[in-house]
Amino acid sequence: MSIRYSQDFKDSLVKLHQEGRSLKSLTEEFGPSKDSIAIWGKQATPVMIQGQSKTLEDVKQSEKRLAILEEENNFL
Repeated sequence: MSIRYSQDFKDSLVKLHQEGRSLKSLTEEFGPSKDSIAIWGKQATPVMIQGQSKTLEDVKQSEKRLAILEEENNFL
């Protein structure tokens, strides 16, 4: 069974890692695997898309909204 962590918890671990804490120390203290924390960090890292800073979560939300709009457009 996988454990679900809140976004606030993930964000706090990513911030601690960005401030210099090692993945190993975060894993030992808080529990999630080093791989999980590294993935959360990558997801939180912004990239430039058409001159705007976007995170992976921003892109996923935009894709969901686009899919809904395309469905509505096809219906009409």
